[in-house]
Amino acid sequence: MKGIVLAGGNGSRLYPMTATITKQLLPIYDKPMIYYPIATLMLAGIREILLITTPKDVDRYRDLLGDGARWGLEISYATQALPNGIAQAYLIGREFVNHRPSALVLGDNLFFGSGLSRLLTSAARLAHGAHIFACRVEDPERYGVVELDAQGQPVAIVEKPQAPRSNWAVTGLYFYDGRASDMARELRPSARGELEISDLNARYLAAGELAVTRLGRGFAWLDTGTPESLNAASQFVGTLETRQGVKIACLEEIALTQGFIDVDTFARMAATAPASDYGRYLRSLLSDLEIDAAGPSLRVAG
Repeated sequence: MKGIVLAGGNGSRLYPMTATITKQLLPIYDKPMIYYPIATLMLAGIREILLITTPKDVDRYRDLLGDGARWGLEISYATQALPNGIAQAYLIGREFVNHRPSALVLGDNLFFGSGLSRLLTSAARLAHGAHIFACRVEDPERYGVVELDAQGQPVAIVEKPQAPRSNWAVTGLYFYDGRASDMARELRPSARGELEISDLNARYLAAGELAVTRLGRGFAWLDTGTPESLNAASQFVGTLETRQGVKIACLEEIALTQGFIDVDTFARMAATAPASDYGRYLRSLLSDLEIDAAGPSLRVAG
């Protein structure tokens, strides 16, 4: 399965913070925002990633992430000249996806929870149809909303409804089979002038091919597009990391535990990391490595 990170847009709700830097390069506590959606794809076992951003920002992402090889990834880049909707990612990434199953994650979304990797890995095994995740919110009119029947099956999806019939918001993480780009080509712009991801999901729903997983207690989904939500996300990550002594979205650690890189590669990155809290964390993980006949395993609290 391939992965797309959509990191476009102007970040106008975060102005003036975004006057000179793109939103997804702003920090969430101790690392750039873009680390978090990349970590989500990595936890799903995805190694081939296309990052879509604005023409003026693409070189900044290249400077930060490179080709992803140090984490065992293959990162490539494409540009979205105008923010014409989330579903446009599948027109821009058509050749990259190449009719294969894929996952799309928004560049300002953060996911956390015990068992999250298991849910993501299961969704990444998708061969036919689509799989989305929903989270209960108090202000569903701000989101795409999925209405569920008594059995928890989806019956309708509406983008930013004025009178929501459900409190289950569709998160910015979507898994699709190889037809996503072809189906996105058939979409027409909404009244907002955008190719809505809700319309793509609704097509799968109409065909009876949409699965929904509800993220209940024990899971967190944070959309970091406003000053308030950006601050809340930083406090959330900072509190967990300080209390538990582990880091969220540490790409080096995930790459090792997922088997994307070997112990020697991890050790080299840890040894050359700057003398920051992040660098010290990488070096502390080396002492938790157990080497035995079965290979390395990483013991991490939390």
